Amino acid sequence: MATAMDRKLWAQWQQEIEKTPPSPRPATTVSGMPIEPLYTPDNLEGFEYETELGYPGQFPYTRGIHASMYRGRLWTMRQFAGFGTARQTNERFRFLVEKGQTGLSTAFDLPTLMGLDSDDPRSLGEVGRLGVAVDTIDDMRQLFSEIDIGKLSVSMTINAPAVVVMAFYLANAQDRGFEWRHLRGTIQNDTLKEFHAQNEIYFPPEPSVRLAIDLIEFCTHHVPQWNPVSVSGYHIREAGSTAAQELAFTLADGFHYIDQCLARGLKVDDFAPRLSFFFNAHNDLFEEVAKYRAARAVWADRLRNHYGARNEASWKLRFHAQTAGCSLQDKQPEVNLIRVAYQSLAAVLGGCQSLHTNSMDETLALPSEHAVTLALRTQQVLAHETGVANTVDPLGGSYFVESLTRQMQQEAHRYFDAIEQLGGMLAAIDRGFFRREIAEAAFAYQREVDAKHKLIVGVNAYQEPDEKPLEILTIDHAVESEQIESLKRVKNQRSNDEVRRTLDAVRRAAAAHENVMPTLLETVRARTTVGEVMHALADVYGRCDSAVV
Repeated sequence: MATAMDRKLWAQWQQEIEKTPPSPRPATTVSGMPIEPLYTPDNLEGFEYETELGYPGQFPYTRGIHASMYRGRLWTMRQFAGFGTARQTNERFRFLVEKGQTGLSTAFDLPTLMGLDSDDPRSLGEVGRLGVAVDTIDDMRQLFSEIDIGKLSVSMTINAPAVVVMAFYLANAQDRGFEWRHLRGTIQNDTLKEFHAQNEIYFPPEPSVRLAIDLIEFCTHHVPQWNPVSVSGYHIREAGSTAAQELAFTLADGFHYIDQCLARGLKVDDFAPRLSFFFNAHNDLFEEVAKYRAARAVWADRLRNHYGARNEASWKLRFHAQTAGCSLQDKQPEVNLIRVAYQSLAAVLGGCQSLHTNSMDETLALPSEHAVTLALRTQQVLAHETGVANTVDPLGGSYFVESLTRQMQQEAHRYFDAIEQLGGMLAAIDRGFFRREIAEAAFAYQREVDAKHKLIVGVNAYQEPDEKPLEILTIDHAVESEQIESLKRVKNQRSNDEVRRTLDAVRRAAAAHENVMPTLLETVRARTTVGEVMHALADVYGRCDSAVV
């Protein structure tokens, strides 16, 4: 608490503030959280250093999950990459590795994300446009050709067909002589956030979660260094949520996966250390830092004190961050470089384990080689020239940051209570709770932008009437024909008897509530397609009409 002398100085400061013309509107974070003009010890009444802050690498991990953080090892630098055919994306992968990237992050095209084959009529015009087209194990072989996946960490952003794509990856790795126990990487496999925000939905919620748990269970036993789920708040934030909603809904999804793994008979300390998270890095630097710090503390408390985890690795929330795609603007796109730099700073000050920096042209097209190189250089300058890695949690102890961190935790718990009152995760999805909350937050933010209460450079402030267009990457329409022709060759060369036999085995495993991964590994080696496997699973699980979610 402040002393008498402090109170006198405080009163003098308040008198000076009162002489300043008041702002037309109270200051808030990007998410609308009110901000005081000054933060003091009084904003942290009852704050306990040992229990709320502590030390890096120690419970509750508010200050980071490693004792030395970046003094010991820098974060993994990733760039999201994928376009056209597997051959073209393989070339981009090798280009990025040559530029110094330390992990690969795979973007799939829309048909693949939706569980469709390239020759499906619904895929027309989308093949290879927003990511790489992957139809069969042949594409996976080409995608990682000449890349040492035994040494490089690989990330794959895919959800509904995650079990199929992971089967491609594991079968290909084994065929190339890589032992599964040595593979490192992450597959997103977070089906719940699709029902909150992104809409890449194939099966109803309950069987969708069952497939996610199948992959967690399989990797726990056979691919121990792999992260079989990346619980994703990124897309929740991209849909318009506040920072607090992103935090709360993401952790709630993670808790639901834990509950389902426990119901499957797994022990929490066997799988929880390999659960990972994926958060947005938005524009409000201090709000974002507080979000990450709060996430670690809330997760650690729940895993230790609710789920009874005893392995400290289970308590540690490990997360990847990506700069905010929704903040990128098509006006004055070079300014996006500046946005991304500040967002990257927030992610690093917040203690991320890996980071993807968006390219300045991503709101216009898939990134060009020039743009993606600048995006990677942004991370390298941050790591090696700014001093940000020299000390652990440099913002720790800030009255402002600690107050925001505490508020974030309180908001998260309020949302956890609301979800529980609705009957749990699936009941809340069924009642449209998450979508409604996100939609209301997005509307409130856009109203502030439209009224110019929040300024966006180049959009509603500081416009440039005569802009020169950027050179952007274009995808040749011939890519679609090339991919469809390649798929046709696969179908002509494979054994249709093996395709039917192995797909029937997938259906039987799904109907018996068995883990489907062993049968998936068999069927993908028969060169079945993503679409064929998803259709076989839908014969058992049914399809989900996203319009009713």
